[in-house]
Amino acid sequence: MNKQKKHLLIADFLGLAALVLADQFTKYIAVIHLKDQPAIPIIDNVLELNYLENRGAAFGMLQNQKVFFVFVAILILTVIGYVLFKAPEKKKYTILHVLLVMIASGALGNMIDRLRFEYVVDFISFVLINFPIFNVADIYVTVATVALVILLLFVYKEDDLNFISFKQKKFREVK
Repeated sequence: MNKQKKHLLIADFLGLAALVLADQFTKYIAVIHLKDQPAIPIIDNVLELNYLENRGAAFGMLQNQKVFFVFVAILILTVIGYVLFKAPEKKKYTILHVLLVMIASGALGNMIDRLRFEYVVDFISFVLINFPIFNVADIYVTVATVALVILLLFVYKEDDLNFISFKQKKFREVK
């Protein structure tokens, strides 16, 4: 592994650590200040802080499926780690690194909650459209996933993603 690649992966790890710490800190503050308290309006009838212990996924689906969620998070983290490791050091892949680190941070932040508490701490409520209560990790995943889809559809060409291939490289036979 060359020096530039090593620095890039260290930056990825430090970014992951910073984002996970920010997520866990906001959840800690939510537990301290919001648990067993009425919702706190931020913008009347639009946005409020409202503590929720989420034992499922979005919209309350898959309640009490901790093993499944942890398995999916580990799978996502493994795939992201593989892609980050294989991605070329070229500047055009910097945004890919940022987006994948955001997704990994969100997956890891919520996985930590599931392993520690058996649930995920949610506390941001967009009441204007009766949206499910969410947290900072969910924001990382949602924003980065939307941006990643746009990136894959409109920016990167097929050849830009050849580094992800699992195909074995063919070696020419030396005679």
